[in-house]
Formats: sequence, structure tokens, C-alpha cells
Amino acid sequence: MRRALKVLVALAAITALAFWFAETGGTIEVQVGELWIGIGLPIAVLILVAAFLLLHAILAAFAALRRMPARRRAARADRRRNDGDAAVTRALIALAAGTPEAARVEVRRARFLLGDTPQTLLLAAEAARLAGREDMAADAFKALAERPDARFLGLRGLLRQAMQREDWDAAHRLAKEADAAQPGAAWLREERQLLALRTHDWREALALSPPGGPRAALALAAAEQETDPGRAGELEKQAFTADPGFAPAAIAHAKRLATGSARRARAVLEQAWATAPHPDIGAAWIAGTPAALARVKTVEDLIHRNPEHLESRLLMARVALDAGLTGRARAELEALVNAEAADRRAFLMLAELEEAEHGDTADARAAQARWLRGAANAPGAPVWRCAACGAEHNAWKAECNACGEVGRIAWSAPGNVLTGGA
Repeated sequence: MRRALKVLVALAAITALAFWFAETGGTIEVQVGELWIGIGLPIAVLILVAAFLLLHAILAAFAALRRMPARRRAARADRRRNDGDAAVTRALIALAAGTPEAARVEVRRARFLLGDTPQTLLLAAEAARLAGREDMAADAFKALAERPDARFLGLRGLLRQAMQREDWDAAHRLAKEADAAQPGAAWLREERQLLALRTHDWREALALSPPGGPRAALALAAAEQETDPGRAGELEKQAFTADPGFAPAAIAHAKRLATGSARRARAVLEQAWATAPHPDIGAAWIAGTPAALARVKTVEDLIHRNPEHLESRLLMARVALDAGLTGRARAELEALVNAEAADRRAFLMLAELEEAEHGDTADARAAQARWLRGAANAPGAPVWRCAACGAEHNAWKAECNACGEVGRIAWSAPGNVLTGGA
């Protein structure tokens, strides 16, 4: 509506101007030598307007002719871009469908139409990998890595290839370059941690471990690798702090502290026993007490916070039996049997107790036979077992020899649900 009103106003103004020129009259005279030309003012204005319009049309046509090659080039570029985008889409579909040859055909068409853009190079690399041509994929990834705008994409692909072929030196170098290209990338952090685990660089793995990772196991493994005693002690403390019930860390930390403060070392062992009693902790606790009777008292100091725990009763029964306190030992072991908490170790110790009390007699042998039958039917003793594959180990290790999982070896009784250990 507004546009129509503007046109009407413009037409009215032109019409009024034309009438004004017509009523005004007048003549425009042009004389060149003997030549004299006289033109009425309205006619002269019309001639000027017509000349302006003709000149404008000529100039516009000339400009259109000049722009025609560029327009044709732009139109061809648009067609190539549209065809290239369609080829990229078909390549993506082929990759998703798992048809490598079709993907490679479409990628070649896309690269011909669009050139070596980050998108086409990445598609070329993935199509080559799907077809099993890792060399061609590496060439595409290298081309990506040489582009400032896609360097991280190329380095990521090359890093993935290096890790697959277990070229750890190249993987370390590429990981550093990728970190410089894209600092703080979450994917790169995960890959660097996996690389550290594969190469047993436990300190690096610990630094990159997520909050829910096996930090205690990694810290202790890093401490075992550390040559500097001070840094090893810090890592052992970190392992114990991460999981006070992790017996290997508690023992290592206490052993390190014992050189400077026996009291602090015993406090660590006592805290670990209160958190998760373990036979190795008990052995470390009584190691500094050679007298058999004195060990009974020192064990009482250790187990006072959880005296009814299986490991507490077994440890007390052991030191009592060694000290000749067979009554105390029997009380602890039979309490386990009556509570149906005894494992094979308790029954075997009861058989040993019968011989200690009664010697080689018929009654002792009969009692031993009864306890040995109980041992045969009782649950086995806890062992270090991998939570991932169930493989048993004689001692704790950071990595399972059977399946290669890290931080999954835990102290567990047979039949118990494993929860991953440290």
C-alpha cells in the first residue's frame, strides 16, 4: 500500500512538472556560426530525459556484458558445490552402510568437485580405513594435519593409527602435538590415559585418571616405578589416601613412615585394618613384635575396633595358638563356626589346634578328621582376583596378566561379587 502511494505521488509530481513546463513556455537557442537551432523548453527537457535514459540503458547493458563471465563462473561453482555436497552425503551414507567401495567412489567425486577440503579429506581417510587401506588413510590424515584449520583432525587420525599398530613412540609424539593443537580436549585426555596404561607409564596414567578411576592402584604402581624415595613416598601416601582399605598401599605407606616414626606407621596400619582387615596388614602389624605372648596383646590393640570380623578372629586365633593360648584360640575359631562365618582357614586352624591340645591321640585324630571335613566343605580363603576376568593372582598387581585390565585386581572371597579393588 505504501509503495502504491509513493508511485502515485511520484506520477503526480512528474505530471505537474510537465504541465508547468508546458505552461511556462520559452525557447532554448543554440547558435554555432551560421547555424541556429531553436527548441521549445518542454521539447528540450524531453530530449534530455530520453538521452539520459538511453545512456543509462547502454551503460547497464555494457555492465551486464562485463559481469556475464563472472556470473557463469559463479553458476558453475554453485553447481559443482551442490553436486559435491550431494557426493559428500552419498559418501556418508556409504560409510554408515559399511560399503567401502561405494564410499571411495563418492569421496573421489566429492574431492574432484570440492577439492581437498577438511570434510573431503576426512571422508577419504575414513573410507580408506573402512576398506583396509591404512596407508591411504594415513596420507589423508597427514594432509589434514598440514592444514592449520584441521590440524587436530589429522593428528587425531594419525594417533589412532599409531596406537592400533602399537607404535608407542609415534603415539607419544602425536599426542603431544594434538594437545598443543587443541589443549584440554576430552577425547585426547582419554587417549593419552589409554596410551599411558598401554605403556605402563603409571604416573602419567594417574595424572590423567578420571575421578572415578583406580587412583589408589595407579598411585601405588607409580610409586613402585619411582626411583626417587621422596616422590615414591608421596605417591604411596596418595594411594593410601585414595583408598585407606587398600592393603598394599597401607603397608607400603606404613613401611616408608616406619623409618621416621613408628607411631605414625602403626596408625596407618590400624586405620587400614579398621577400614578393611587384611592378613598382610596383620602380618605387618606383628612383624616388630617377636615375643609370642606380646603379640597377643599387640593384636588386641589392632583389632579393638572390629574384633568380630573374620580376619580379626583369625589373626587373634593365630597368635594365641602360637603363644600356647589354645583356649583363646578355640574361642575365636568356634565363634566363627557358630556364626557360620568360618572359611577354610578357620577349620584348618581348628584341626591344628586339636593336635596342639591333645597330641597324636585317637580323640585328636577324630576331631581333626571332623574339622578337615568341615574345611573341605567350607568357602575358600580370599585371594587377589581380577574383577574383569576372574583370574587369580598370588599377590596384588596393577595390571591383570590374563586380560590386561588395570586397577581391577581386588581381595575377594570365592563367590563374592568383585567391585574392582584399588
